[in-house]
Amino acid sequence: MNNELNSLGINKKPSETKVVVAMSGGVDSSTVAGMMKNEGYKVIGITLKLYDEGNEVTKSKQCCSGQDIMDAKRVAQKLGIEHKILYYQNKFKQGVIDNFTESYLRGETPIPCVQCNQTVKFKDLFEVSKDLKADALVTGHYVKSVTSNNRTDMYKAIDDNRDQSYFLFSTTKEQLNYLRFPLGSLMKSETREIAKKLEINVADKPDSQDICFVPNGDYASVIQKFRPDSFKRGNIKNLNGKVVGTHDGIINFTIGQRKGIKVSDKQALYVLKINPDKNEIIVGPKEKLGKTIIFLKDINILGNEEELANEVFVKVRSTGKLLKAKIELKNHDSAEVKLKLPEDGISPGQACVFYNKDNLGYKVLGGGWISN
Repeated sequence: MNNELNSLGINKKPSETKVVVAMSGGVDSSTVAGMMKNEGYKVIGITLKLYDEGNEVTKSKQCCSGQDIMDAKRVAQKLGIEHKILYYQNKFKQGVIDNFTESYLRGETPIPCVQCNQTVKFKDLFEVSKDLKADALVTGHYVKSVTSNNRTDMYKAIDDNRDQSYFLFSTTKEQLNYLRFPLGSLMKSETREIAKKLEINVADKPDSQDICFVPNGDYASVIQKFRPDSFKRGNIKNLNGKVVGTHDGIINFTIGQRKGIKVSDKQALYVLKINPDKNEIIVGPKEKLGKTIIFLKDINILGNEEELANEVFVKVRSTGKLLKAKIELKNHDSAEVKLKLPEDGISPGQACVFYNKDNLGYKVLGGGWISN
């Protein structure tokens, strides 16, 4: 056996190492496939067909569209690697789209990309990769993974603007030990340069910006399609319980929202609470938005519980900053988070992700779903 670890931290020569690369058709995953092939690994590219676009334009800013599948196929042909397409529309509808819709109806603000990673991508694709006897599942996510003593830890990516660790907090320890993220130590500009050197045909392809099944960011139209009964008129109330306006459905509102409330007042009004049981929206001044205590459910611990005993950092939205906090684990799957300073716009349905800073960067310790 080879005594040296290869670039993926596996004790085999690249030529004896089989890897599955999750290929979405974008520049990141295509570059990863090219890097693996270039280093001599035995590469199988897998692309997931997750939803049916119907009559939507294929050249959209969404990921996983019909155009993306064709792009992934072309990249695989160019690289001379095996390529498979898995048809997961039913799994995706049940595991992601249905959850997305129901979450909005509960007055939450969901993150379907986390649920997609949690279900079809890292659960089903993980199992397929194992069935193919692959040594690792490799993706184009921007996170760093550091493996030592047969244990892998996840860190924020070098490129702060591309870091996707927030979306991967629910990855299990078993999955993390099998996953590899070669782009975590690169800037996005470096990824595109590598793609050009490898002559990958999607090197200049724009990044996907929309949620794959939400065309042009219009999530209300998706909910209208699957749950047309959800647009019920209701009351907008102030903090004193006085009706100050009406709405056309709670799904049109998120915590911290200011625009689109359509209620005039002496001071700017923000959405403070969504009450799905009474189909009402509670509004008030900005200073009432700040919260210091968050309750979490369905938590996933990636670090050691001892690491959570000290003050850590948390993120309460994907674009949010790191906030100092104390974590109190309640039982095996819930926690209470106490923020050092109040934070605005914290919404149920979003994730709260835990980080700890060490000499390698910001390590992901886990996280949970904000319930209250």
